[in-house]
Amino acid sequence: MMTVNDKKNEQLLQKIREFDIEMQFDGLSDNSRVSYQLDLEKLSDFLYETYHIQSFFEVTREMLTHYLAHLNEEQAKSATVSRKISAFRKFFKFLKQHNAIEIDPMETISLPKKRKTLPSVLTTDEIDRLLGVPDLTTVQGIRDKAILEVFYATGLRVSELCELSLSQLHLQEHQIDVIGKGNKARLVLIGDEAIEALQFYLNFVRDKLLGDSVSDAVFLNRRGKPFTRQGIWKMIKAMVVKAGITKTVTPHTLRHSVATHLLSNGMNLRLIQEMLGHENLVTTEIYTHVDRRKITDDYYLYHPHSRVKGEVDSEI
Repeated sequence: MMTVNDKKNEQLLQKIREFDIEMQFDGLSDNSRVSYQLDLEKLSDFLYETYHIQSFFEVTREMLTHYLAHLNEEQAKSATVSRKISAFRKFFKFLKQHNAIEIDPMETISLPKKRKTLPSVLTTDEIDRLLGVPDLTTVQGIRDKAILEVFYATGLRVSELCELSLSQLHLQEHQIDVIGKGNKARLVLIGDEAIEALQFYLNFVRDKLLGDSVSDAVFLNRRGKPFTRQGIWKMIKAMVVKAGITKTVTPHTLRHSVATHLLSNGMNLRLIQEMLGHENLVTTEIYTHVDRRKITDDYYLYHPHSRVKGEVDSEI
């Protein structure tokens, strides 16, 4: 079987590389770029092996629908197919903009209908049990407690938490500056319980973990290096088992739980999306029109772990 490294397929690969460079320039996250590249390489494999395509100029709508039908035969999940279609749309739009093709074969191909599934969330009781697991007599336990509290207080993505630096913390103002997907910045508020756990970690534990290393990362592993996504996932998995929670829990489960608890307590959905930096929200432009004090007041009013109800610093 031919692979994407076959020399006869080099023209296809070259266009994929050019597309990746443009996506990097546009600020697409590394994870999304890797996914796009893999999806496009598999597509180019299929087109070359099935239709002996040497250039994307030759690709037709029928060839692409054939590939999508092939994915369905392999029982690919609808979310996976949707992601691939999104990648293909951006790619062929890129090719047309750069005059590599005359007709965009993806223009009339629709996304498959997604089955609406509710994300797994933890109850407030399960959250309390989870937060009670870390052993606060140990260095790692104090760190893990701070991580869990920050996750639940802010709803950060795991990548955002791993990349969090000391300069992004403004704890006296109950604020964290977050750099999200596409390098988009947003302000996230953080409640008192999370600040207390985080401040204790910073004051008494972080330097011990850092040792002789040099790092601006907030959360460090036992070698003094920034925590990785895999390390966070492994830690949370262990905490979930100790808490006696039988649900499948990932860092993203905590993010879903934050949104669900805020919404169930009456916080405006638009403000929740703003706080989480959700992809389908036009972040920066809309944020300038959202009342900053309204966000702050609602956070303290509705977050279950905020002890100060509405007593907000007037300078925020």
